[in-house]
Amino acid sequence: MPPSVTVDIGPLSFADVVAVTRDAAAVNLGDDAVDAIVRARRVVEDLAAAATPSYGVSTGFGALATRHIPAALREQLQRSLVRSHAAGSGPEVEREVVRGLMLLRLSTLATGRTGVRLETAQLLADLLTHGITPVVHEYGSLGCSGDLAPLSHCALALMGEGQVRDAAGTLLPAAEALAAAGLEPVELGAKEGLALINGTDGMLGMLVLAIEDLRRLLRTADVAAAMSVEGQLGTDRVFAPELQAIRPHPGQALSAANLTAVLRDSGVVASHRGPDCNRVQDAYSLRCAPQVHGAARDTVEHAALVAGRELASAVDNPVVIFAAGVLGGGAPGRVESNGNFHGAPVAYVLDFLAIVAADVASMSERRTDRFLDRARNHGLPPFLAHDPGVDSGLMIAQYTQAAIVSELKRLAVPASVDSIPSSAMQEDHVSMGWSAARKLRRSVDGLTRVVAIEVLTAARALDLRRPLEPSPATAAVIDLLRAAGVEGPGPDRHLSPEIETAVGLVASGAVLSAVEHVIGELS
Repeated sequence: MPPSVTVDIGPLSFADVVAVTRDAAAVNLGDDAVDAIVRARRVVEDLAAAATPSYGVSTGFGALATRHIPAALREQLQRSLVRSHAAGSGPEVEREVVRGLMLLRLSTLATGRTGVRLETAQLLADLLTHGITPVVHEYGSLGCSGDLAPLSHCALALMGEGQVRDAAGTLLPAAEALAAAGLEPVELGAKEGLALINGTDGMLGMLVLAIEDLRRLLRTADVAAAMSVEGQLGTDRVFAPELQAIRPHPGQALSAANLTAVLRDSGVVASHRGPDCNRVQDAYSLRCAPQVHGAARDTVEHAALVAGRELASAVDNPVVIFAAGVLGGGAPGRVESNGNFHGAPVAYVLDFLAIVAADVASMSERRTDRFLDRARNHGLPPFLAHDPGVDSGLMIAQYTQAAIVSELKRLAVPASVDSIPSSAMQEDHVSMGWSAARKLRRSVDGLTRVVAIEVLTAARALDLRRPLEPSPATAAVIDLLRAAGVEGPGPDRHLSPEIETAVGLVASGAVLSAVEHVIGELS
């Protein structure tokens, strides 16, 4: 059975987000969330009944906020808002991203700051539990006011409109999917349409998933770097803890410790450790791996700090505020406009992580290239080819890496420094956080592929170093590759399938698991 996640008034964890987005976890509303939602709804209903206009409750939106909407038209106002804002275009967004959108919007609804009805929040939870995923398109969000268009496509499904995919991935009208699951669409009441679409949930969900992926990938990059140091007859002395301590960046120390652990008991390293070794210093791509990988780790953890704060936030405009500043006590409440929907905090770190991915990949590609150059690979055949001249070996695998790295450099150009005014200049500065998140997903995929090609190349080089024995940890990676169908040295063959196999082993965490099974968990 898939796990179950309870959404309550407190923040979701990274593990909760992964469980719902990737592991199809069911979703429940906690008791405190139910109470908070009901209490906040009373505030909105009181404001809706009042003669004084209240933004988002009895007025238009954005540049049209000055119009007071009579009670008879307010349900139509909410429907019109969702329909008009569901204006996305382009390819479908991935299922895990849409589930993240829905889950994180539900988390804000559960805080009791938005004023939706309980049945609306419950239907959003039910869609997640039944695996019903609205069709959301690539383009449409400026990251302020939140991810309006993507969230509107999700809200449309709650109304029984638009297209969705069921748990099996079949495309069908939302009304049919709801009926098949025994669910009823909702008629949106005052403020509900706005509450469903005014958040940073898309960019935040993609940030959390990217952080999870990068944490695994950076440990795998340490493994790849260690294999390259070993295969290129480099030294492990530069990774000693006393050298890291005099420049006390935490990520650097962790990366160096990983490299030392992976290289422990390497017959290849031991073979040139004596006084007869004439090597003075290794190239930067080998010697400075902990400095680059460590800086990347520290950046990821800064991003995780920002993501944690955002997970603890209630992002909506306007929001329900109680007199004591907290829910409870029966205190009278009010609705206040605010700017918390601006995606800048999330957008910045999404852009930072794209820089990280590009730089770690760039260093990985340089280590790979050294293996293929006879002038720099310390006795290995050109391009690690079986019969150089007849065979090209891994020449073009490095071309593939280079093409990806070039793409990653373009993706590292920040989206958050751009802004295009919208809504008749009412929304005159936007974050472009959704765009930053979309390109980061491509960056993470690209880094995965570059690291996989380095692992594949280093494994072939270590085979060519025999009878010298690799370390037990790197030997486990080589055994994993060979068992999966990535062959060792030999005449040229169709490389693309082997590259894709290596990519799958890196992406799934299998390469990391093979190492950790031998030497324990890496930092």
